[in-house]
Amino acid sequence: MRWTLKPKPAEEKIKHLAQALNVEEFVAALLIQRGIETFEQAKLFFRPSLEDLHNPYLMKDMDKAVERIQKAITNNENILVFGDYDVDGTTAVSLVSSYLKSYYPNVATYIPDRYAEGYGISYTGIDFADDNGFSLIIALDCGIKSIDHVAYAKERNIDFIICDHHRPGAVLPQAVAVLDPKREDCHYPYDELCGCGIGFKLIQALGTNRNQTIEDFVLYLDLVATAIAADIVPMTGENRVLAYFGLQVINAEPRPGIKALFHQVKKKILDITDVVFIIAPRINAAGRIKHGNHAVELLTEFDFEQAQQFASEIEQYNTDRKDLDKQITKEALSQIIKNQEEKNFTTVVFQEDWHKGVIGIVASRLIETYYRPTLVFTKSGDKYAASARSVKGFDVYNALEACSEHLEQFGGHMYAAGMTLTAENYQNFKNAFEKTVQETIHPDQLTPEIAIDAEINFEDISPKLIRILKQFEPFGPLNMTPIFLTKKIKDTGYAKTLGSEDEHLKLFVKQNNSEGLTAIGFGLGNKKELTSNQKEFDAVYCIDENEWNDKVSIQLRLRDIK
Repeated sequence: MRWTLKPKPAEEKIKHLAQALNVEEFVAALLIQRGIETFEQAKLFFRPSLEDLHNPYLMKDMDKAVERIQKAITNNENILVFGDYDVDGTTAVSLVSSYLKSYYPNVATYIPDRYAEGYGISYTGIDFADDNGFSLIIALDCGIKSIDHVAYAKERNIDFIICDHHRPGAVLPQAVAVLDPKREDCHYPYDELCGCGIGFKLIQALGTNRNQTIEDFVLYLDLVATAIAADIVPMTGENRVLAYFGLQVINAEPRPGIKALFHQVKKKILDITDVVFIIAPRINAAGRIKHGNHAVELLTEFDFEQAQQFASEIEQYNTDRKDLDKQITKEALSQIIKNQEEKNFTTVVFQEDWHKGVIGIVASRLIETYYRPTLVFTKSGDKYAASARSVKGFDVYNALEACSEHLEQFGGHMYAAGMTLTAENYQNFKNAFEKTVQETIHPDQLTPEIAIDAEINFEDISPKLIRILKQFEPFGPLNMTPIFLTKKIKDTGYAKTLGSEDEHLKLFVKQNNSEGLTAIGFGLGNKKELTSNQKEFDAVYCIDENEWNDKVSIQLRLRDIK
Protein backbone atom coordinates (compact mmCIF):
# COMPACT_ATOMS: atom_id res chain seq x y z
CA MET A 1 0.00 0.00 0.00
CA ARG A 2 1.50 3.36 -1.09
CA TRP A 3 0.89 6.39 1.12
CA THR A 4 0.92 9.64 -0.82
CA LEU A 5 0.57 12.98 0.91
CA LYS A 6 -1.34 15.37 -1.37
CA PRO A 7 0.69 18.51 -2.19
CA LYS A 8 0.03 21.33 0.22
CA PRO A 9 -1.55 24.40 -1.45
CA ALA A 10 0.28 27.75 -1.47
CA GLU A 11 0.66 29.21 2.03
CA GLU A 12 -0.89 32.62 1.19
CA LYS A 13 -3.96 30.97 -0.39
CA ILE A 14 -4.45 28.89 2.77
CA LYS A 15 -4.09 31.93 5.07
CA HIS A 16 -6.46 34.02 2.97
CA LEU A 17 -9.22 31.37 2.90
CA ALA A 18 -8.76 30.44 6.59
CA GLN A 19 -9.31 34.10 7.56
CA ALA A 20 -12.26 34.56 5.20
CA LEU A 21 -14.04 31.48 6.61
CA ASN A 22 -12.73 31.65 10.21
CA VAL A 23 -11.46 28.03 10.12
CA GLU A 24 -8.15 26.33 10.94
CA GLU A 25 -5.51 26.51 8.22
CA PHE A 26 -5.51 22.78 7.59
CA VAL A 27 -9.31 22.92 6.97
CA ALA A 28 -8.70 25.72 4.46
CA ALA A 29 -6.07 23.51 2.81
CA LEU A 30 -8.61 20.64 2.56
CA LEU A 31 -11.02 22.97 0.77
CA ILE A 32 -8.39 24.28 -1.67
CA GLN A 33 -7.46 20.65 -2.53
CA ARG A 34 -11.13 20.28 -3.56
CA GLY A 35 -10.96 23.32 -5.85
CA ILE A 36 -12.62 25.69 -3.35
CA GLU A 37 -10.50 28.83 -3.12
CA THR A 38 -12.88 31.74 -2.46
CA PHE A 39 -15.55 32.67 0.05
CA GLU A 40 -18.18 32.42 -2.73
CA GLN A 41 -17.09 28.90 -3.76
CA ALA A 42 -17.08 27.85 -0.09
CA LYS A 43 -20.62 29.21 0.33
CA LEU A 44 -21.79 27.08 -2.64
CA PHE A 45 -19.99 24.07 -1.14
CA PHE A 46 -21.20 24.39 2.45
CA ARG A 47 -24.68 25.69 1.67
CA PRO A 48 -25.96 23.82 -1.41
CA SER A 49 -29.10 25.41 -2.84
CA LEU A 50 -31.64 24.23 -5.40
CA GLU A 51 -31.11 27.66 -7.00
CA ASP A 52 -27.62 26.42 -7.98
CA LEU A 53 -29.10 23.90 -10.46
CA HIS A 54 -28.62 24.86 -14.12
CA ASN A 55 -31.37 25.70 -16.58
CA PRO A 56 -32.17 22.35 -18.30
CA TYR A 57 -32.60 24.15 -21.64
CA LEU A 58 -28.84 24.81 -21.69
CA MET A 59 -28.51 21.12 -22.70
CA LYS A 60 -28.21 20.55 -26.44
CA ASP A 61 -31.47 19.16 -27.95
CA MET A 62 -33.52 19.70 -24.77
CA ASP A 63 -35.97 21.92 -26.67
CA LYS A 64 -36.40 19.19 -29.32
CA ALA A 65 -36.98 16.52 -26.64
CA VAL A 66 -39.65 18.58 -24.86
CA GLU A 67 -41.35 19.51 -28.13
CA ARG A 68 -41.53 15.84 -29.25
CA ILE A 69 -42.96 14.66 -25.89
CA GLN A 70 -45.56 17.42 -25.94
CA LYS A 71 -46.50 16.49 -29.51
CA ALA A 72 -46.92 12.85 -28.40
CA ILE A 73 -49.22 13.95 -25.58
CA THR A 74 -51.27 16.22 -27.87
CA ASN A 75 -51.68 13.40 -30.41
CA ASN A 76 -52.46 10.79 -27.74
CA GLU A 77 -49.44 8.64 -28.70
CA ASN A 78 -48.11 5.78 -26.59
CA ILE A 79 -44.75 6.55 -24.94
CA LEU A 80 -42.32 3.81 -23.88
CA VAL A 81 -39.73 4.72 -21.21
CA PHE A 82 -36.74 2.41 -21.79
CA GLY A 83 -33.73 2.05 -19.50
CA ASP A 84 -30.83 -0.13 -18.51
CA TYR A 85 -31.19 -2.80 -15.79
CA ASP A 86 -28.74 -1.32 -13.27
CA VAL A 87 -29.45 1.23 -10.51
CA ASP A 88 -28.91 4.26 -12.74
CA GLY A 89 -31.19 2.86 -15.46
CA THR A 90 -34.01 1.60 -13.23
CA THR A 91 -34.12 4.79 -11.11
CA ALA A 92 -34.14 6.88 -14.31
CA VAL A 93 -37.03 4.86 -15.78
CA SER A 94 -38.93 5.09 -12.47
CA LEU A 95 -38.39 8.86 -12.34
CA VAL A 96 -39.36 9.77 -15.92
CA SER A 97 -42.28 7.32 -16.16
CA SER A 98 -43.82 8.30 -12.82
CA TYR A 99 -43.52 12.00 -13.68
CA LEU A 100 -45.16 11.55 -17.10
CA LYS A 101 -47.88 9.31 -15.64
CA SER A 102 -48.72 12.05 -13.13
CA TYR A 103 -50.44 13.90 -15.98
CA TYR A 104 -50.59 11.56 -19.00
CA PRO A 105 -51.82 7.94 -18.90
CA ASN A 106 -50.35 6.39 -22.11
CA VAL A 107 -46.92 5.63 -20.67
CA ALA A 108 -45.28 2.24 -20.13
CA THR A 109 -41.80 1.12 -19.07
CA TYR A 110 -39.35 -1.37 -20.54
CA ILE A 111 -36.19 -2.80 -18.99
CA PRO A 112 -34.23 -5.23 -21.22
CA ASP A 113 -33.50 -8.70 -19.91
CA ARG A 114 -29.85 -8.77 -18.90
CA TYR A 115 -29.38 -12.27 -20.32
CA ALA A 116 -31.67 -12.49 -23.34
CA GLU A 117 -31.10 -8.91 -24.60
CA GLY A 118 -27.92 -7.64 -22.99
CA TYR A 119 -26.94 -4.06 -22.25
CA GLY A 120 -28.63 -1.04 -23.80
CA ILE A 121 -31.29 -0.60 -26.47
CA SER A 122 -32.34 -3.96 -27.91
CA TYR A 123 -34.09 -5.04 -31.11
CA THR A 124 -36.44 -7.09 -28.89
CA GLY A 125 -37.41 -3.89 -27.07
CA ILE A 126 -38.05 -2.05 -30.35
CA ASP A 127 -40.14 -4.99 -31.63
CA PHE A 128 -42.13 -4.86 -28.38
CA ALA A 129 -42.77 -1.14 -28.99
CA ASP A 130 -43.78 -1.83 -32.60
CA ASP A 131 -46.14 -4.69 -31.67
CA ASN A 132 -47.82 -2.62 -28.95
CA GLY A 133 -48.31 0.65 -30.81
CA PHE A 134 -45.60 2.82 -29.21
CA SER A 135 -44.45 5.64 -31.48
CA LEU A 136 -41.97 7.29 -29.08
CA ILE A 137 -39.24 5.67 -26.98
CA ILE A 138 -37.38 7.67 -24.33
CA ALA A 139 -34.09 5.80 -23.68
CA LEU A 140 -32.35 6.49 -20.37
CA ASP A 141 -28.76 5.65 -19.33
CA CYS A 142 -28.13 4.00 -22.72
CA GLY A 143 -28.38 4.56 -26.47
CA ILE A 144 -25.52 6.94 -27.25
CA LYS A 145 -23.95 4.31 -29.54
CA SER A 146 -27.18 2.62 -30.71
CA ILE A 147 -26.99 3.92 -34.29
CA ASP A 148 -28.36 0.76 -35.94
CA HIS A 149 -31.11 0.29 -33.35
CA VAL A 150 -32.40 3.84 -33.79
CA ALA A 151 -32.36 3.40 -37.58
CA TYR A 152 -34.26 0.10 -37.19
CA ALA A 153 -36.89 1.88 -35.07
CA LYS A 154 -37.17 4.71 -37.59
CA GLU A 155 -38.10 2.21 -40.32
CA ARG A 156 -41.01 1.22 -38.06
CA ASN A 157 -42.08 4.86 -37.53
CA ILE A 158 -40.83 4.90 -33.93
CA ASP A 159 -38.97 8.00 -32.74
CA PHE A 160 -36.23 7.99 -30.12
CA ILE A 161 -35.20 10.52 -27.48
CA ILE A 162 -31.85 9.46 -26.01
CA CYS A 163 -30.79 10.55 -22.50
CA ASP A 164 -27.31 9.17 -21.87
CA HIS A 165 -24.14 10.13 -20.02
CA HIS A 166 -21.65 7.71 -21.59
CA ARG A 167 -19.01 8.84 -24.07
CA PRO A 168 -20.41 9.19 -27.61
CA GLY A 169 -18.70 7.59 -30.59
CA ALA A 170 -17.74 9.52 -33.73
CA VAL A 171 -21.34 9.44 -35.02
CA LEU A 172 -24.53 10.09 -33.05
CA PRO A 173 -27.73 8.06 -33.53
CA GLN A 174 -30.40 9.69 -35.73
CA ALA A 175 -32.76 10.29 -32.81
CA VAL A 176 -35.20 13.22 -32.52
CA ALA A 177 -33.08 14.44 -29.60
CA VAL A 178 -29.80 13.25 -28.05
CA LEU A 179 -29.33 14.56 -24.53
CA ASP A 180 -25.77 13.85 -23.43
CA PRO A 181 -23.56 16.55 -21.85
CA LYS A 182 -20.50 14.60 -23.08
CA ARG A 183 -21.41 15.47 -26.71
CA GLU A 184 -18.68 17.63 -28.24
CA ASP A 185 -21.28 20.22 -29.34
CA CYS A 186 -23.14 20.37 -26.00
CA HIS A 187 -22.20 23.36 -23.85
CA TYR A 188 -24.19 22.43 -20.76
CA PRO A 189 -22.16 23.75 -17.76
CA TYR A 190 -21.83 20.36 -16.02
CA ASP A 191 -21.01 17.14 -17.87
CA GLU A 192 -20.79 14.61 -15.03
CA LEU A 193 -24.50 13.88 -14.49
CA CYS A 194 -25.55 10.22 -14.33
CA GLY A 195 -28.36 8.80 -16.51
CA CYS A 196 -30.98 9.44 -13.83
CA GLY A 197 -29.62 13.00 -13.48
CA ILE A 198 -30.25 13.58 -17.19
CA GLY A 199 -33.75 12.13 -16.77
CA PHE A 200 -34.23 14.67 -13.96
CA LYS A 201 -33.16 17.55 -16.24
CA LEU A 202 -35.71 16.30 -18.82
CA ILE A 203 -38.63 16.36 -16.37
CA GLN A 204 -37.42 19.72 -15.03
CA ALA A 205 -37.60 21.10 -18.60
CA LEU A 206 -41.05 19.56 -19.15
CA GLY A 207 -42.16 21.14 -15.88
CA THR A 208 -41.14 24.69 -16.80
CA ASN A 209 -43.75 24.55 -19.59
CA ARG A 210 -46.34 23.49 -16.99
CA ASN A 211 -45.52 26.39 -14.64
CA GLN A 212 -43.81 24.07 -12.17
CA THR A 213 -40.84 25.24 -10.12
CA ILE A 214 -37.87 23.27 -8.77
CA GLU A 215 -39.81 22.72 -5.50
CA ASP A 216 -42.25 20.50 -7.44
CA PHE A 217 -39.40 18.14 -8.33
CA VAL A 218 -37.78 17.65 -4.92
CA LEU A 219 -39.83 14.48 -4.30
CA TYR A 220 -37.94 12.78 -7.17
CA LEU A 221 -34.51 13.47 -5.68
CA ASP A 222 -34.42 10.27 -3.58
CA LEU A 223 -34.11 8.42 -6.91
CA VAL A 224 -31.46 10.81 -8.26
CA ALA A 225 -29.33 10.61 -5.09
CA THR A 226 -29.50 6.80 -5.21
CA ALA A 227 -28.30 6.78 -8.83
CA ILE A 228 -25.50 9.29 -8.17
CA ALA A 229 -24.24 7.16 -5.26
CA ALA A 230 -24.50 3.87 -7.15
CA ASP A 231 -22.99 5.08 -10.42
CA ILE A 232 -19.91 6.56 -8.69
CA VAL A 233 -20.03 9.84 -10.61
CA PRO A 234 -18.09 12.85 -9.26
CA MET A 235 -19.64 14.39 -6.14
CA THR A 236 -19.13 17.92 -7.43
CA GLY A 237 -21.25 20.74 -8.87
CA GLU A 238 -24.79 19.80 -9.76
CA ASN A 239 -24.38 16.17 -8.62
CA ARG A 240 -23.51 17.34 -5.13
CA VAL A 241 -26.59 19.60 -4.95
CA LEU A 242 -28.87 16.81 -6.21
CA ALA A 243 -27.36 14.25 -3.81
CA TYR A 244 -27.51 16.68 -0.85
CA PHE A 245 -31.23 17.33 -1.25
CA GLY A 246 -31.89 13.73 -2.32
CA LEU A 247 -30.45 12.49 1.00
CA GLN A 248 -32.81 14.86 2.83
CA VAL A 249 -35.75 13.27 0.96
CA ILE A 250 -34.44 9.75 1.74
CA ASN A 251 -34.27 10.64 5.44
CA ALA A 252 -37.54 12.60 5.66
CA GLU A 253 -40.06 11.42 3.08
CA PRO A 254 -38.70 8.73 0.78
CA ARG A 255 -40.95 6.91 -1.67
CA PRO A 256 -42.41 3.69 -0.22
CA GLY A 257 -40.02 1.49 -2.26
CA ILE A 258 -36.86 3.11 -0.87
CA LYS A 259 -38.36 3.24 2.63
CA ALA A 260 -39.09 -0.50 2.40
CA LEU A 261 -35.46 -1.24 1.44
CA PHE A 262 -33.99 0.26 4.57
CA HIS A 263 -36.93 -0.45 6.85
CA GLN A 264 -34.80 -3.11 8.60
CA VAL A 265 -31.81 -0.79 9.12
CA LYS A 266 -31.36 0.40 12.69
CA LYS A 267 -29.75 3.73 11.75
CA LYS A 268 -31.78 6.89 12.28
CA ILE A 269 -30.05 8.99 9.61
CA LEU A 270 -28.74 7.46 6.41
CA ASP A 271 -25.70 8.95 4.67
CA ILE A 272 -24.40 8.44 1.13
CA THR A 273 -22.39 5.37 2.24
CA ASP A 274 -25.61 3.69 3.39
CA VAL A 275 -27.16 4.41 0.00
CA VAL A 276 -24.11 2.83 -1.71
CA PHE A 277 -24.02 -0.28 0.51
CA ILE A 278 -27.67 -0.82 1.51
CA ILE A 279 -30.03 0.59 -1.11
CA ALA A 280 -28.00 0.32 -4.36
CA PRO A 281 -26.95 -3.38 -4.17
CA ARG A 282 -30.55 -4.40 -3.52
CA ILE A 283 -31.92 -2.44 -6.48
CA ASN A 284 -29.10 -3.88 -8.60
CA ALA A 285 -29.80 -7.43 -7.39
CA ALA A 286 -33.19 -7.45 -9.15
CA GLY A 287 -31.57 -7.02 -12.58
CA ARG A 288 -28.64 -9.28 -11.72
CA ILE A 289 -30.59 -12.27 -10.46
CA LYS A 290 -34.14 -11.94 -11.82
CA HIS A 291 -35.19 -8.92 -13.92
CA GLY A 292 -34.76 -5.15 -13.69
CA ASN A 293 -38.57 -4.79 -13.91
CA HIS A 294 -38.76 -5.81 -10.26
CA ALA A 295 -36.71 -2.74 -9.31
CA VAL A 296 -38.99 -0.41 -11.30
CA GLU A 297 -42.09 -2.00 -9.72
CA LEU A 298 -40.59 -1.38 -6.27
CA LEU A 299 -39.54 2.22 -6.98
CA THR A 300 -42.86 3.25 -8.51
CA GLU A 301 -45.13 1.52 -5.94
CA PHE A 302 -47.10 3.93 -3.76
CA ASP A 303 -48.59 1.42 -1.33
CA PHE A 304 -46.13 0.76 1.50
CA GLU A 305 -47.34 -2.78 2.27
CA GLN A 306 -47.04 -3.77 -1.39
CA ALA A 307 -43.59 -2.12 -1.51
CA GLN A 308 -42.53 -4.19 1.52
CA GLN A 309 -43.59 -7.34 -0.32
CA PHE A 310 -41.46 -6.34 -3.36
CA ALA A 311 -38.57 -5.40 -1.05
CA SER A 312 -38.56 -8.80 0.68
CA GLU A 313 -38.37 -10.55 -2.73
CA ILE A 314 -35.47 -8.27 -3.70
CA GLU A 315 -33.79 -9.03 -0.35
CA GLN A 316 -33.77 -12.71 -1.37
CA TYR A 317 -32.24 -11.85 -4.78
CA ASN A 318 -29.54 -9.91 -2.93
CA THR A 319 -28.75 -12.89 -0.67
CA ASP A 320 -28.49 -15.13 -3.76
CA ARG A 321 -26.23 -12.55 -5.42
CA LYS A 322 -23.86 -12.51 -2.42
CA ASP A 323 -23.56 -16.31 -2.44
CA LEU A 324 -22.86 -16.32 -6.18
CA ASP A 325 -20.21 -13.63 -6.12
CA LYS A 326 -18.34 -15.36 -3.25
CA GLN A 327 -18.33 -18.67 -5.13
CA ILE A 328 -17.28 -17.20 -8.50
CA THR A 329 -14.53 -15.06 -6.91
CA LYS A 330 -13.10 -18.23 -5.33
CA GLU A 331 -13.17 -20.06 -8.69
CA ALA A 332 -11.59 -17.10 -10.52
CA LEU A 333 -8.75 -16.81 -7.96
CA SER A 334 -7.89 -20.49 -8.33
CA GLN A 335 -7.98 -20.10 -12.15
CA ILE A 336 -5.37 -17.31 -11.95
CA ILE A 337 -3.07 -19.58 -9.90
CA LYS A 338 -3.71 -22.61 -12.14
CA ASN A 339 -2.80 -20.55 -15.26
CA GLN A 340 0.26 -19.12 -13.42
CA GLU A 341 -0.92 -15.56 -14.09
CA GLU A 342 -0.20 -14.07 -10.67
CA LYS A 343 2.56 -11.86 -12.10
CA ASN A 344 0.58 -10.55 -15.12
CA PHE A 345 -0.28 -6.90 -15.70
CA THR A 346 -3.97 -7.84 -16.14
CA THR A 347 -6.51 -10.33 -14.89
CA VAL A 348 -8.60 -11.91 -17.67
CA VAL A 349 -10.61 -14.97 -16.62
CA PHE A 350 -13.42 -16.98 -18.22
CA GLN A 351 -15.81 -19.74 -17.25
CA GLU A 352 -18.90 -20.42 -19.29
CA ASP A 353 -21.29 -21.09 -16.40
CA TRP A 354 -20.47 -17.97 -14.35
CA HIS A 355 -23.57 -15.90 -13.64
CA LYS A 356 -23.55 -12.87 -15.93
CA GLY A 357 -25.28 -10.76 -13.29
CA VAL A 358 -22.37 -10.76 -10.86
CA ILE A 359 -19.24 -10.72 -13.05
CA GLY A 360 -18.80 -6.95 -12.51
CA ILE A 361 -18.80 -7.43 -8.74
CA VAL A 362 -16.37 -10.36 -9.10
CA ALA A 363 -14.02 -8.15 -11.16
CA SER A 364 -13.97 -5.62 -8.30
CA ARG A 365 -13.34 -8.40 -5.76
CA LEU A 366 -10.39 -9.76 -7.79
CA ILE A 367 -8.78 -6.31 -7.75
CA GLU A 368 -8.68 -6.58 -3.94
CA THR A 369 -6.25 -9.53 -4.38
CA TYR A 370 -4.48 -8.68 -7.67
CA TYR A 371 -4.48 -4.92 -8.04
CA ARG A 372 -4.59 -4.47 -11.83
CA PRO A 373 -7.11 -3.95 -14.70
CA THR A 374 -9.52 -6.91 -14.56
CA LEU A 375 -11.94 -8.57 -16.98
CA VAL A 376 -14.31 -11.39 -16.05
CA PHE A 377 -15.86 -13.28 -18.98
CA THR A 378 -18.79 -15.67 -19.12
CA LYS A 379 -20.81 -17.25 -21.91
CA SER A 380 -23.76 -15.21 -23.18
CA GLY A 381 -25.68 -16.96 -25.96
CA ASP A 382 -23.04 -17.99 -28.50
CA LYS A 383 -20.72 -15.12 -27.49
CA TYR A 384 -18.45 -14.35 -24.55
CA ALA A 385 -19.45 -11.30 -22.47
CA ALA A 386 -17.30 -9.54 -19.88
CA SER A 387 -17.32 -6.83 -17.26
CA ALA A 388 -14.17 -4.74 -16.88
CA ARG A 389 -12.98 -2.87 -13.80
CA SER A 390 -9.89 -0.72 -13.52
CA VAL A 391 -7.42 0.60 -10.95
CA LYS A 392 -6.91 4.21 -9.92
CA GLY A 393 -5.67 6.41 -12.75
CA PHE A 394 -5.81 3.78 -15.52
CA ASP A 395 -8.36 4.23 -18.34
CA VAL A 396 -9.68 0.75 -19.15
CA TYR A 397 -12.00 2.14 -21.86
CA ASN A 398 -8.98 3.41 -23.84
CA ALA A 399 -7.23 0.05 -23.39
CA LEU A 400 -10.28 -1.76 -24.80
CA GLU A 401 -10.43 0.69 -27.70
CA ALA A 402 -6.82 -0.22 -28.53
CA CYS A 403 -7.85 -3.92 -28.72
CA SER A 404 -11.22 -3.31 -30.38
CA GLU A 405 -10.34 -5.29 -33.54
CA HIS A 406 -10.92 -8.45 -31.43
CA LEU A 407 -14.23 -7.23 -29.94
CA GLU A 408 -17.79 -7.37 -31.26
CA GLN A 409 -18.85 -4.38 -29.15
CA PHE A 410 -17.80 -2.50 -26.03
CA GLY A 411 -18.88 0.54 -24.03
CA GLY A 412 -18.39 2.23 -20.70
CA HIS A 413 -15.98 4.68 -19.14
CA MET A 414 -12.58 5.02 -17.50
CA TYR A 415 -13.10 2.64 -14.56
CA ALA A 416 -15.84 0.26 -15.71
CA ALA A 417 -16.85 -1.18 -19.06
CA GLY A 418 -18.63 -4.09 -20.72
CA MET A 419 -17.87 -5.97 -23.92
CA THR A 420 -18.70 -9.03 -26.06
CA LEU A 421 -16.55 -11.08 -28.41
CA THR A 422 -16.65 -14.42 -30.24
CA ALA A 423 -15.15 -17.52 -28.62
CA GLU A 424 -12.40 -17.79 -31.27
CA ASN A 425 -11.26 -14.20 -30.54
CA TYR A 426 -10.96 -14.70 -26.77
CA GLN A 427 -7.30 -15.76 -26.60
CA ASN A 428 -6.15 -13.16 -29.15
CA PHE A 429 -7.98 -10.46 -27.24
CA LYS A 430 -6.57 -11.66 -23.91
CA ASN A 431 -3.01 -11.46 -25.30
CA ALA A 432 -3.61 -8.04 -26.89
CA PHE A 433 -5.14 -6.63 -23.69
CA GLU A 434 -2.21 -7.86 -21.56
CA LYS A 435 0.26 -6.32 -24.05
CA THR A 436 -1.63 -2.97 -24.24
CA VAL A 437 -1.82 -2.61 -20.45
CA GLN A 438 1.83 -3.65 -20.00
CA GLU A 439 2.89 -0.91 -22.45
CA THR A 440 0.63 1.86 -21.12
CA ILE A 441 0.22 1.42 -17.35
CA HIS A 442 2.54 3.28 -14.98
CA PRO A 443 4.20 0.85 -12.51
CA ASP A 444 2.84 2.91 -9.57
CA GLN A 445 -0.71 2.24 -10.77
CA LEU A 446 -0.24 -1.44 -9.93
CA THR A 447 0.03 -0.71 -6.20
CA PRO A 448 -3.04 0.55 -4.33
CA GLU A 449 -2.57 4.11 -3.15
CA ILE A 450 -3.94 5.94 -0.14
CA ALA A 451 -4.01 9.64 -0.95
CA ILE A 452 -3.62 11.54 2.34
CA ASP A 453 -5.19 14.99 2.63
CA ALA A 454 -3.20 16.25 5.61
CA GLU A 455 -0.93 15.29 8.48
CA ILE A 456 -2.48 16.27 11.81
CA ASN A 457 -2.05 15.59 15.52
CA PHE A 458 -4.74 14.15 17.79
CA GLU A 459 -5.02 17.51 19.56
CA ASP A 460 -6.40 18.95 16.26
CA ILE A 461 -9.41 16.60 16.44
CA SER A 462 -12.15 18.63 18.12
CA PRO A 463 -15.98 18.71 18.09
CA LYS A 464 -15.69 21.85 15.91
CA LEU A 465 -13.58 19.96 13.34
CA ILE A 466 -16.15 17.12 13.27
CA ARG A 467 -18.95 19.67 12.69
CA ILE A 468 -17.04 21.19 9.76
CA LEU A 469 -16.16 17.80 8.24
CA LYS A 470 -19.83 16.77 8.42
CA GLN A 471 -20.56 19.75 6.18
CA PHE A 472 -18.17 18.33 3.54
CA GLU A 473 -20.79 15.60 2.96
CA PRO A 474 -22.10 14.03 0.80
CA PHE A 475 -18.80 12.37 -0.10
CA GLY A 476 -17.95 10.76 -3.42
CA PRO A 477 -15.37 10.94 -6.23
CA LEU A 478 -13.50 14.31 -6.27
CA ASN A 479 -14.93 15.01 -2.80
CA MET A 480 -13.83 11.93 -0.87
CA THR A 481 -13.88 11.61 2.92
CA PRO A 482 -10.72 13.42 4.12
CA ILE A 483 -7.93 11.02 5.06
CA PHE A 484 -5.46 12.09 7.75
CA LEU A 485 -2.02 10.91 8.79
CA THR A 486 -0.87 10.97 12.40
CA LYS A 487 2.65 9.86 13.34
CA LYS A 488 4.10 8.30 16.45
CA ILE A 489 1.00 6.98 18.13
CA LYS A 490 0.69 4.04 20.56
CA ASP A 491 -1.96 1.54 21.46
CA THR A 492 -2.66 1.58 25.20
CA GLY A 493 -2.63 -2.20 25.49
CA TYR A 494 -6.19 -2.60 24.25
CA ALA A 495 -5.42 -4.08 20.81
CA LYS A 496 -7.65 -6.95 19.76
CA THR A 497 -8.83 -8.62 16.59
CA LEU A 498 -12.49 -9.02 15.65
CA GLY A 499 -14.44 -11.04 13.11
CA SER A 500 -14.81 -14.75 12.47
CA GLU A 501 -11.29 -14.93 11.03
CA ASP A 502 -9.70 -12.20 13.19
CA GLU A 503 -9.65 -10.01 10.08
CA HIS A 504 -10.44 -6.68 11.81
CA LEU A 505 -8.39 -4.67 14.29
CA LYS A 506 -9.62 -2.60 17.23
CA LEU A 507 -7.30 -0.29 19.19
CA PHE A 508 -7.40 2.45 21.80
CA VAL A 509 -4.71 4.92 20.73
CA LYS A 510 -2.91 7.94 22.16
CA GLN A 511 -0.36 10.42 20.85
CA ASN A 512 1.91 11.89 23.56
CA ASN A 513 -0.48 13.02 26.30
CA SER A 514 -3.56 13.34 24.12
CA GLU A 515 -6.99 12.01 25.01
CA GLY A 516 -7.33 8.37 23.98
CA LEU A 517 -9.36 7.50 20.87
CA THR A 518 -10.98 4.28 19.74
CA ALA A 519 -9.74 3.12 16.33
CA ILE A 520 -11.16 0.39 14.13
CA GLY A 521 -9.40 -1.07 11.08
CA PHE A 522 -11.49 -3.30 8.83
CA GLY A 523 -9.32 -5.93 7.18
CA LEU A 524 -6.26 -4.87 9.22
CA GLY A 525 -6.30 -7.76 11.73
CA ASN A 526 -2.99 -9.04 10.31
CA LYS A 527 -1.26 -5.84 11.47
CA LYS A 528 -1.96 -6.29 15.19
CA GLU A 529 1.70 -7.20 15.83
CA LEU A 530 2.80 -3.68 14.76
CA THR A 531 0.87 -2.20 17.70
CA SER A 532 1.98 -4.55 20.46
CA ASN A 533 4.16 -3.68 23.50
CA GLN A 534 3.49 0.08 23.25
CA LYS A 535 5.44 0.26 19.98
CA GLU A 536 5.02 3.57 18.14
CA PHE A 537 3.43 3.46 14.68
CA ASP A 538 1.96 5.81 12.07
CA ALA A 539 -1.69 5.60 11.01
CA VAL A 540 -3.82 6.89 8.15
CA TYR A 541 -7.51 7.17 8.92
CA CYS A 542 -10.83 8.94 8.46
CA ILE A 543 -12.58 10.54 11.42
CA ASP A 544 -15.92 8.91 12.14
CA GLU A 545 -18.70 9.26 14.66
CA ASN A 546 -19.74 6.02 16.30
CA GLU A 547 -23.31 5.68 17.56
CA TRP A 548 -23.85 3.10 20.29
CA ASN A 549 -26.79 2.98 22.72
CA ASP A 550 -27.78 6.52 21.70
CA LYS A 551 -24.29 7.77 22.62
CA VAL A 552 -22.14 9.42 19.96
CA SER A 553 -18.34 9.26 20.25
CA ILE A 554 -15.39 10.09 17.99
CA GLN A 555 -13.79 7.06 16.36
CA LEU A 556 -10.92 6.70 13.90
CA ARG A 557 -11.59 4.44 10.92
CA LEU A 558 -8.10 3.15 10.13
CA ARG A 559 -7.14 2.74 6.48
CA ASP A 560 -3.61 1.45 7.13
CA ILE A 561 -0.83 1.45 9.72
CA LYS A 562 2.95 1.33 9.38
